[in-house]
Amino acid sequence: MTLTETAEARLKRMKMRSWRRGTKEMDLVLGPWADAHLDGLTAAQLEDYEVLLAENDQDLMAWIFGQAAPKPEVAPLLAEIAEYARERLRKV
Repeated sequence: MTLTETAEARLKRMKMRSWRRGTKEMDLVLGPWADAHLDGLTAAQLEDYEVLLAENDQDLMAWIFGQAAPKPEVAPLLAEIAEYARERLRKV
């Protein structure tokens, strides 16, 4: 028997993984973005976000801070997430 994940369960899991990364810094970058944007992503964008969630926090931070070039498959989405985080910081 194969269990399939509902769309609602998938989004809930992805939001949880966004808020519970392992480093507080990535929690604060990915969590708010996920809460604000995941519900509106296309299927392809959700797949890209799944790829991004599989990356380790150290790589993600280096990519967001421009210390290293991100993998091409996550670069557009990561740029959007980084800009969202910068905008949030400007408002604080």
